[in-house]
Amino acid sequence: MSEPRMPIPAPEDTYKGWLFKWTNYIKGYQRRWFVLSNGLLSYYRTQAEMRHTCRGTINLATANIAVEDSCNFVISNGGTQTYHLKASSEVERQRWITALELAKAKASRMQLESDDSGDDSTPHAAGQSTGSRNSEVQSTLRTLGSKVEDLSTCNDLIAKHGSALQRSLSELEGVQLGGETSEKIRQVTERATLFRITSNAMINACRDFMTLAQTHSKRWQKALQSEREQRVRLEETLEQLAKQHNHLERAFRGATVLPSSQSNPAIDSKGPVPRKGDASDEDEENEFFDACEDVQEFITVPADPKYHRRSGSNVSGISNELGMDDGTTSLDEQSLASNPESPQSQELVPVRKRRTRIPDKPNYSLNLWSIMKNCIGKELSKIPMPVNFNEPLSMLQRLSEDLEYYELLDRAAKCQSSLEQMCYVAAFTVSSYSTTVHRTGKPFNPLLGETFELDRVQESGYRSLCEQVSHHPPAAAHHAISERGWTLRQEIALASKFRGKYLSIMPLGSIHCIFEKSTHHYTWKKVTTTVHNIIVGKLWIDQSGEIDVVNHKTGDRCHLKFAPYSYFSRDVARKVTGVVTDKDGKAHYVLSGTWDEKMEYSRVMQSSRGGENGADGRQKTVYQTLKAKELWKKTPLPEGAENMYYFSTLALTLNELEEGVAPTDSRKRPDQRLMEQGRWEEANTEKQRLEEKQRTVRREREREANRAASPSEEGKESADGALIEDSISDSPLKTEEVEIASEPSETTYKSKYHPIPLLLITLFLSFIIQSSSFSICLSLHQLTQMKLPPIFRYQASSRINTEVLFSCFRLFSHLV
Repeated sequence: MSEPRMPIPAPEDTYKGWLFKWTNYIKGYQRRWFVLSNGLLSYYRTQAEMRHTCRGTINLATANIAVEDSCNFVISNGGTQTYHLKASSEVERQRWITALELAKAKASRMQLESDDSGDDSTPHAAGQSTGSRNSEVQSTLRTLGSKVEDLSTCNDLIAKHGSALQRSLSELEGVQLGGETSEKIRQVTERATLFRITSNAMINACRDFMTLAQTHSKRWQKALQSEREQRVRLEETLEQLAKQHNHLERAFRGATVLPSSQSNPAIDSKGPVPRKGDASDEDEENEFFDACEDVQEFITVPADPKYHRRSGSNVSGISNELGMDDGTTSLDEQSLASNPESPQSQELVPVRKRRTRIPDKPNYSLNLWSIMKNCIGKELSKIPMPVNFNEPLSMLQRLSEDLEYYELLDRAAKCQSSLEQMCYVAAFTVSSYSTTVHRTGKPFNPLLGETFELDRVQESGYRSLCEQVSHHPPAAAHHAISERGWTLRQEIALASKFRGKYLSIMPLGSIHCIFEKSTHHYTWKKVTTTVHNIIVGKLWIDQSGEIDVVNHKTGDRCHLKFAPYSYFSRDVARKVTGVVTDKDGKAHYVLSGTWDEKMEYSRVMQSSRGGENGADGRQKTVYQTLKAKELWKKTPLPEGAENMYYFSTLALTLNELEEGVAPTDSRKRPDQRLMEQGRWEEANTEKQRLEEKQRTVRREREREANRAASPSEEGKESADGALIEDSISDSPLKTEEVEIASEPSETTYKSKYHPIPLLLITLFLSFIIQSSSFSICLSLHQLTQMKLPPIFRYQASSRINTEVLFSCFRLFSHLV
């Protein structure tokens, strides 16, 4: 019986591009967007029309492709449809012709085999079960045959174009040209001939390989079918053995006990004695030994996982049939229990399904005047910061997002070479910034003692724990350990600077990564994060600076450079470059890529100085490298991420409620939870309550510290009459107080200082409120970066009253 033929799945190759299509004599050739997919050539006026309007489609299976000249070609399906097309260049035309020829060959073959499959389906209906078992192997064989035909088509195309090239070059040789030109033509001819010979050899080698693969695949198919049939026979034999065992056990219980002198040692060694006259038992015993021989032959083929599950159910069924008591166990069960590495002894724990969506971000407008109204009469450090500027994650959860691409550390732990391991560690360092490209929202500042535990042992093999260890200044500690042989820890504090148009955030502290197997210890620091368009425009984030990843055991070093974005630079945006060197300074690998997309590495074969001078005036080092290989590539964001704060797949799960977490876990923060649910007004109220509660606790703690330090001055306030009060989301400013001198005349301001619009001052004031949550130490002069009236005088103090700021606002309003 012949095997049923399965249809080959449609090819997934797609070719797209712009071509000029002839419309009519008035308009002539018009630019159209063409898409070649699944043997169909379709065209649209623009790329945007692909979603809703197709201007025309032609099936290549029955089409004829003709070349007119260097740029023009015609596609016709016999008269009903004809496309006169023109490419922008001869090279572009050749690319389209090659893609069309391949697509035509595939479409014709698919149509032919689909017809054959339809013809074969009826007479072989009886063998449907056999065909379903072999469908996977048949599909693989047909795919291999398809690839062989693709190679044959490529071979024909190469031969065709090579012959045409050879003829063209021969014609050029016959033309009377200068000696130098003839020599160049001869060289090109020789190279073209060599190329054709090499291409034909390559195609022939590929054809031989595919033929060999087909031959072996048929052999493997027969072997696999034989083993499957043998497994079925073994399962039937096992079932008979279970029944035999049950029968023998009942016979043994019903038989009388023989005297010890009459016992047969051979029988005793094998097990229970059957009753006399049971000839069938003897036959079944012979079958038992035949089954053992089959088992030894069967172990040469690895079993499919689904058969493991079936075997497990069979074993449990056999145990039930044997009627064993609760206190008795079989020898097989004891051996499995004593072997911890046995797959059946390990309990299967279902992997938890994590959430893939959170409520969409509500479109609430920010009322700046309502914020300013709440600021009247309050200290700047006590001004409530609305959640409109936040995202529903805490800073501890953002730190845990560094483990988004933990697989890089898993691969690094398996590396035998320390230099190759350094490449993966450097790629992990860069990957931690990939989630920040669109994340302009500020995370919630953690409360003192707040924690976040990320347990991914079942899915990913690691567990992470973060804690806010200091509030003034804010600092967090992070520790992660993996079952795959690495440990990561970091301590992070933030220092910030505001430069008028942008905000620079400089993380302080080091990151440590230790691999257990090799005991390699790596350290590095984070680069500067810059938030642009703080005052006006759309916020965007850039990473810039340099990182030195150091292996303290071997002395290896990787120097990474994050290039800052520049409107005038020709380099790709967000570019990262790096060089891996050993302890002697010799370069071994070169890293390149972008911190938001991917990283690649290349092995250095030779290095020399002699390139163009860099920005610092020194000569650049030129590295001769092998072909680059991909180290890391960013995972695409989930669907609809723009409505979910641009969260990654991991970030969407960080705030998901879990059982067994500590009461101090970030998932249990009520203001953060309310914001995630879209209840921002309630979140603002709850956030203000938590901030005030933390201030109260801090005041009590400071009073106790003062009483312990100065018992004689217990209860006495400081000279300035107030204690420093800190918000959980707002860091303290520099201890400066702004005093307003006597108000000068209006003409003095106009003659000496530039007028500043009222709206700009309002934005400055709003950003003063906002920037305090980023732990920024700044003054009003640093905010504006322009020459201000001499009405400000800075003196050491611990407060800045908001009424002073509104007095400044009122003063500047005279300038409008």
